[in-house]
Amino acid sequence: MSASTDQSTAVFGVEFAAPMPGLSPHTTFTLEQIDGAEGLHALRATDADLRLFLLDPRSGDYGYEPGIPADARSEIGASDDSEIRVFVVANPSADGVYINLRAPVLIHGESGRAAQVILEDQRYPIRARLGA
Repeated sequence: MSASTDQSTAVFGVEFAAPMPGLSPHTTFTLEQIDGAEGLHALRATDADLRLFLLDPRSGDYGYEPGIPADARSEIGASDDSEIRVFVVANPSADGVYINLRAPVLIHGESGRAAQVILEDQRYPIRARLGA
């Protein structure tokens, strides 16, 4: 994804254009695939003990194809959608794993530049239970 790629462990450098809501002031992270969990990644702050789980919605049959706003593409330096990897935040809880389909994390596949966007499309819920 970015120049700080370690092929042996699949760790990528990610830098957000602005802090994700609730994670200020952190903007620099690593993204690492979780072994044995297809499509699941750990997003870890490089300067704090902070971790989120991100799911690649293309790893399952979620029917998730959000329209990416032009301003979001511009914010991360992507000229079209094919340059962008789309993830959703996954929150494990006692009764399952929930994903936020309304606020995807967009990462430019080459530079690692990222942004979280809030979609206006109401068909995507903020809290959807996996497997429901």
